Amino acid sequence: MRIGYGYDAHRLRAGRECVLCGVLVPCDFGPDGHSDADVPVHALMDALLGALALGDIGKWFPDSDEKWRMADSVKLLRVVYSAVVECGYTLGNADITIVLQSPRLSGHIEQMRQVLADAMESDIGRISIKATTEEKMCFTGDGTGIAAIAVVLLE
Repeated sequence: MRIGYGYDAHRLRAGRECVLCGVLVPCDFGPDGHSDADVPVHALMDALLGALALGDIGKWFPDSDEKWRMADSVKLLRVVYSAVVECGYTLGNADITIVLQSPRLSGHIEQMRQVLADAMESDIGRISIKATTEEKMCFTGDGTGIAAIAVVLLE
């Protein structure tokens, strides 16, 4: 078994789509970045890569390369997960926490879980996604940013 940990954070920008775990969350702002800036998926990919000492998403999909501009992070997750399988591992489970003051994500969690389960050809019961706030503290609490933490167990 191998354990991996991932973290990602992005600024929020007005007028940008808010795509989290491959799900479009209706609001007036979204994470800003080179790709679709799907913060929890970025944290998940780093956790998967870290578990097998394969580097990080900056190595695999550098923001200095224009071919990754506005890339669909769920498609990138499929690439990363294929590498996990090529190394002889499968997902035991993934636990993801999204830190965002607003909007509320509870109505989107099940769809997010299913998108990630499908991308990793896994059972939805192996994917946990939670959302929390930092009670108006720090960059996530003041509404200027979003963060996500992911932990995975590979078997």
